[in-house]
Parts: sequence; structure tokens; C-alpha cells
Amino acid sequence: MSKPLVLVTADVKSIDGFNWHATISTYLQAVLRGADAIPMILPALGADLDIDAALDNVDGVLVTGSRSNVNPQLYGQEPTEANGPYDPDRDATTLPLIKRAVERGVPVFAICRGMQEMNVAFGGTLLTEVQEIEGRKDHRPPTSDSQDERFRIAHTVEINTGGPLESVLGEEPFEVNSLHRQAVGELGKGLVIEAKAEDGTIEAMTIKDAPGYVMATQWHPEYWVMTDGPSKKLFSAFGDAVRTYRQKRLAL
Repeated sequence: MSKPLVLVTADVKSIDGFNWHATISTYLQAVLRGADAIPMILPALGADLDIDAALDNVDGVLVTGSRSNVNPQLYGQEPTEANGPYDPDRDATTLPLIKRAVERGVPVFAICRGMQEMNVAFGGTLLTEVQEIEGRKDHRPPTSDSQDERFRIAHTVEINTGGPLESVLGEEPFEVNSLHRQAVGELGKGLVIEAKAEDGTIEAMTIKDAPGYVMATQWHPEYWVMTDGPSKKLFSAFGDAVRTYRQKRLAL
């Protein structure tokens, strides 16, 4: 059987007067090497896209992280220049994509901004500038030209017992990287916390009673997928889910 196909979300970048639809190569490599699947970048064309037609032909969705933030207007708050940058074309694409993929049972793995998008797609809110909230740690990366330093392991995550994340990683706390200014606030409909940081920041979620595989992490397992045990297990589990989904899809 041929390898499964995974849609990977894109950002819109303005370069030389053109809009480019792009994603960071580490996400593509993680799908290819960590999940043993073929990544396909989905352009952020918003309402011009037929989401169902795209999902008809793939076996999974990876919702990537990004430097941009979800526009606060989408969860009832006001945008500010300090909270930006924003990417409205991405918002208009990923939020309906996530919701429809979950509804159809297509396996979804959402990372960082992707996890925040998932929460907003189901009616939840976000906390902006977490480092300014009393009692919270600074979850932003260090300033460095070295990506290895920016994505270094930063803090401990504790897993909630009895959930799908525990079935993938076990029950013991483990270490993750941290590169975010926003975090999940009020949970969206059906969303369930799978793990938290020591300061209470929500670090992983899934969706209760979803018809297919759903996992979301605030940290970035894609960066260390070939060398870090938990990162490798997360992408391996996603790969297993997309292969199972592909078998069912092709059998119809």
C-alpha cells in the first residue's frame, strides 16, 4: 500500500510583492520521517478552498506552529499591535479545516499555534502574552541565532492520567521545549486537557468523543522528532492513526 498523505497548514508571507504560502521544513520532515507519511502543503486560501474536497483525498492533517497569532476578534477580544503579527488568511483556512477534519474523523495533530487554533475553532479563548500573567512563567524562547538553542528543552510537563496522551507517552512527567506567547484559556466545546506545565499552562489537549485521532501540543515535538523519545512517540502515534484511516478510506 502507498504511503498516507498528510495535509500541512501554511502561513502567508509577503516576499518581493507576492504572497507566498509556506511552512517550516521541520514540520514536513517530521511528517515524512517521524510519521512515515507524505506531507502536502495546503495553501491558506480561506473560503476559496473546498475543505471537504481536500479532506476527501488525504489521511491526516498537521496544523503547524507559526510566529503569527490567532486574531483575538475570533474569540471575542480586541487585537493589539503588541499581540501581533496576525495572519487572517491562515485563520480563515485553519479554523474550518480543523473543525471539519475532526467532524469527519480525519486524524489531526495540532502544534503550538495549531493547538490554539483548535481551541478557538471549537469556541474557546486564548490567553495573550502569558509571560505577563501573574504566576505564569515566561514560555518564550531565548533570543539566539541558533535554532537548537531556541528549541532547547525548557520545562517539565505533567500528564493527566487515563487519557490518550498517557497511552502514547506513559504517566511520568517529561521535558519539553517552549516557544510561545499565547496559551489556551477557556476550553472550547468538547476539548479535554491532557497535560499541563508546572505553572498551570495547558500543554496538551484532545477532543472528547471525537470520531478519529486528535492530539494537540503547545510544545514543538517536530523539532527533535528523530532524537527525543516523547517527540518520536507522538509522531509515530500520528503515523499509525493516518495509516489506519487510509486503510478504511480506500476500503470504502
